[in-house]
Amino acid sequence: MEYSQVHQTPKYDCLLFDLDDTLYPLSAGLATSVLKNIQDYMIEKLRIEESKIDDLCNLLYKNYGTTMAGLRAIGYDFDYDEYHRFVHGRLPYENLKPDPVLRSLLLSLPMRKVIFTNADKIHAVKVLRKLGLEGIFEGIICFETLNPTHRSTASDDEDDIEFVGSTTHELPPPRSNEIFDIIRHFSQTNTNVGSSGLPKTPIVCKPLDSAIERALTIANIDPHRTLFFEDSVRNIQSGKRLGLQTVLVGKSQRVKGADYALESIHNLREAIPELWDELAEATNSYSGVSVMETSVLSFA
Repeated sequence: MEYSQVHQTPKYDCLLFDLDDTLYPLSAGLATSVLKNIQDYMIEKLRIEESKIDDLCNLLYKNYGTTMAGLRAIGYDFDYDEYHRFVHGRLPYENLKPDPVLRSLLLSLPMRKVIFTNADKIHAVKVLRKLGLEGIFEGIICFETLNPTHRSTASDDEDDIEFVGSTTHELPPPRSNEIFDIIRHFSQTNTNVGSSGLPKTPIVCKPLDSAIERALTIANIDPHRTLFFEDSVRNIQSGKRLGLQTVLVGKSQRVKGADYALESIHNLREAIPELWDELAEATNSYSGVSVMETSVLSFA
């Protein structure tokens, strides 16, 4: 047996994945249904005029990261669980099929793997089950992880999932009934009017730096040794600012802030072969040891 005289630490020890439109393609159609359900919720539950919906959705998403965060910022008060049930409870999950190719790719990489999504936990677990990716990820950082509420009940879908709701915070204070008119705010001719005059949201979500920082802390992730997979350019750029190595999924061309670009998550091996090259080097450094068997890790 021959021992290598030099031990080289792998460049990456964690793979951090967004969920929707990252682990499955945009063509699955869930994103279109999500937008339609959000708009229906705004009309049916919040009694917002239908004529304002398109402009309002665009402005809230652009300025707050998610429509939900924007709605809370401008003064709408609603139950988070009810919102998620309405928006995600009627999605065409049947469009998602088991993905043995992706499962095999992920299992061939022994480093930590974590999901980081703005969506709720029930949706996240359901998507992973539909894709056949159970047991691949060490934990899920989701809406409830970053925006925990005090609930006495839990879903059956939450069993054995780490990170979910793993911290506790006070509920945001109740808001007044006054609604901030963000459409009027941006329609004013004063060139100084902009995002600086907007109310803040109590919701923590990507692409906020604070959301990514909190996620990294909760999961004990070193950003400088982590690959961050995302379909959102904004989220990629936020992650890059915080030291993450970034992979833009769903695009063939890199943009500012993206270290890599994958047209599909299935192109992972071709686009980032060094992940496997490092594995081979580590294995060859000691000829008597095979590649480390991948196992699912858990946290206390």
